[in-house]
Amino acid sequence: MTELLITHKSTILGGTPVFAGTRVPVRYLFEWLEGGETLEWFLDNYPSVTREQAVAALRQAGAALDNNANEVAV
Repeated sequence: MTELLITHKSTILGGTPVFAGTRVPVRYLFEWLEGGETLEWFLDNYPSVTREQAVAALRQAGAALDNNANEVAV
């Protein structure tokens, strides 16, 4: 059984994609990592997000980049 990872509803933060079951925008994970914080820091500061959710989001992003490698600009 696959658990929902990310949801977006107009009634939750105006439709911003959030980790399922939370009000934590997925982009926060990437912003904090980009800023030099660790995954541990993110999880400590957003306890409603599970380690499994955060790792799955990172894996999905990596897979999306692998699948679209020719379309990524830096």
